[in-house]
Amino acid sequence: MGFPAQRLESVPDANGCFGHFGGRFVAETLMPLTLDLEAQYATVKDSASFRAELATLQRDFVGRRSPLYFAERLTDRLKGATIYLKREDLMHTGAHKINNCLGQMLLARHMGKQRIIAETGAGMHGVATATVAARFGMDCTIYMGNADIERQRPNVERMQLLGAEVVPVSHGTGTLKDAMNEAMRDWATNVASTFYIIGTVAGPHPYPTLVRDFQSIIGQEVREQVLDREGRLPDSLLACIGGGSNAMGLFHPFLQDPDVRLIGVEAAGHGMATGRHAASLQGGVPGVLHGNRTYLLQSEDGQILDAHSVSAGLDYPGIGPEHAWLHETGRGDYVAITDDEAITAFRTLCHLEGIIPALESSHALAHAIKLAPTLPSSHIMVINLSGRGDKDMATVTRYLADTSTNQGAT
Repeated sequence: MGFPAQRLESVPDANGCFGHFGGRFVAETLMPLTLDLEAQYATVKDSASFRAELATLQRDFVGRRSPLYFAERLTDRLKGATIYLKREDLMHTGAHKINNCLGQMLLARHMGKQRIIAETGAGMHGVATATVAARFGMDCTIYMGNADIERQRPNVERMQLLGAEVVPVSHGTGTLKDAMNEAMRDWATNVASTFYIIGTVAGPHPYPTLVRDFQSIIGQEVREQVLDREGRLPDSLLACIGGGSNAMGLFHPFLQDPDVRLIGVEAAGHGMATGRHAASLQGGVPGVLHGNRTYLLQSEDGQILDAHSVSAGLDYPGIGPEHAWLHETGRGDYVAITDDEAITAFRTLCHLEGIIPALESSHALAHAIKLAPTLPSSHIMVINLSGRGDKDMATVTRYLADTSTNQGAT
């Protein structure tokens, strides 16, 4: 596609900005903490001992590297691009979230923290945080919206079994945005003892950068695996986007390869025209939320609007600032997929490949199902299967039952 790669070499800048996105918009009490976090991360990230311990845990505790799976029957059905799935669903805890949580946990231990907090939507980040807290003997508190607790009950039980306290958040819509608000209040109150493991490439600097770095193992492995399998780089990479950590982890090692197309898939919910969606780039405008400037779903007077997606992990009214920058520069292509399309893709992968994907990942699959038939078989497409769908079975069952009832009524 001929994008000038040299434009991507110097981000974020010293202020944590990707172009005019990102930054550090936090309360006065948190400013010293974020500055210290930045300094501590800069100290340890390239140290041989830190990298060696992380690599050992990634291999022996997480189960890396994750397979790159040729989706033969899906490829045959679509009669177009050659499709590979990056199987992050096979990692310990069932999603990509463990990559970031493990890295941040080692950083928290280095900083001498005794307590871990996190927010969670679909519950997979909460489970991963509770898992690493148990592994390192840390107290752990997870904030989760009431709506998400109801639709992700198995993950709540997993967090509790791992020893974490799950704190329900009832105000607002009871979803990820509200859980993150509460986690940030806790962090501001307990700055001395507490480390906040943010789950996505959002929040105040340096979080978008450090989360991206810990998730970039996904794209690093894909790069090696595709070169080994096909002898060249892929033509396109697809990943779902809520905050966008799994997508940025896949995309980042390819930013300097202008012929590799980067496609992020947002949640269109009931449809963009309805206003009931979670597509911040497709339907939002720039603003400030949770410590960074990015694209947000907001009203004309700056009030944050409710987001909607059948997938709890995409139900967020913002997006990571690096994605906002890739969108504005044109390096990334961003599209949106409806609930109906995601559910259909979910069932398609189950039937054709014997793999039950997360509803989040099903959004990327749905766009691939649209796009692949328009491309030649020589086109190599990699989809990040960011998580497994066990957690979504109740949601899918209810959705299909409601759809059947509504169709019967008409």
